Amino acid sequence: MEALDNKCPSCGATIKFSPKEQKWTCEYCGSKFTLEEMQQHKNASSKEVNDIKVEKKDVVLETADVYRCKGCGAEIIADANTTATFCVYCGNTAILREKIQNSRVPDLIIPFKKVKADATVAFEKLVKHRPLVPKSFKSKNNIEKITGIYIPFWAYDFDVSGTAEFRGTDIQTWSDFRNRYTKTDRFSVVCDGTMHYDKVLADGSSRFPDDLMDSLEPFEYKDLVVYNHAFLSGFLSEKYDVLEDDAELRAKTRTEKTSLSLLQENVKHQQSTLLKHNLSINKHHSNYILLPVFMVNIKYHDKMYTFAMNGQTGKIVGDLPLGIKETVFWSAIIFLSCFVVCILLYLGGII
Repeated sequence: MEALDNKCPSCGATIKFSPKEQKWTCEYCGSKFTLEEMQQHKNASSKEVNDIKVEKKDVVLETADVYRCKGCGAEIIADANTTATFCVYCGNTAILREKIQNSRVPDLIIPFKKVKADATVAFEKLVKHRPLVPKSFKSKNNIEKITGIYIPFWAYDFDVSGTAEFRGTDIQTWSDFRNRYTKTDRFSVVCDGTMHYDKVLADGSSRFPDDLMDSLEPFEYKDLVVYNHAFLSGFLSEKYDVLEDDAELRAKTRTEKTSLSLLQENVKHQQSTLLKHNLSINKHHSNYILLPVFMVNIKYHDKMYTFAMNGQTGKIVGDLPLGIKETVFWSAIIFLSCFVVCILLYLGGII
């Protein structure tokens, strides 16, 4: 099977998407092109290539495949859910068209707006003032592994209606010269309402922890554009392996939790407790979308730790361990410092 790549219309060199320019920029001749200009040429962005779509086809590939790089002819091995990767020999982006079109083609995409340098600076700031983080996390080798990747998400539009019953509690206390009094008033509060949600997200890849992906939100939907293979140029990309119906259950759970929280805000008492609810959540539309994330995984003591940054907004999340050597070293420094201070205070007759 053959991999797609993007060529510069001016000089024929490999061209990549520039998050800063929001255009395709050639590193060799300096030419810059909009998507409309790129589509006029036969490449990964062309209308001919992108018009072949499978709207609904819940197929999850299970085996690795071998592709042929258009740049140098080398073989590219990609696993089941990789849709864009790099040739290790010539560095060309390899957009694996068959991988994309053997399943549902993404409807929408938010292109990267941040570059790798932004993610590198964010990661360095995250670990810089944390002396207990292992030194290996601060090494250049790990920082260089930070990679931009498009993560698959399902996005659902929901209509919610129903009621929820809460117990409201108000507590008053007062005292006189002999006793202290407490008065507790309890109320039954019923709230009802209707709500609409646009594009509730659910991670479509089992490779990435759901809580980590949730932490990267919110994404700004104003930057959503119609999907085109060319946006993958210069980045890695995954396809979903969590089917739409399965992800919908999780999206509904998130929606229910948010809806109950909004209803509870209407309980104007000091304390409130949910007693029961009856909510109806109806989906009226869904989209398969790709969202930009910078990520690096670092292994420490047989456990994988992940740093991730929203490739659109720059929001960062990180799971950082405590280094054993670093913890022992700084604990010893603190202990000895306190010990020396106590000795000096004792000798000075202060204690």
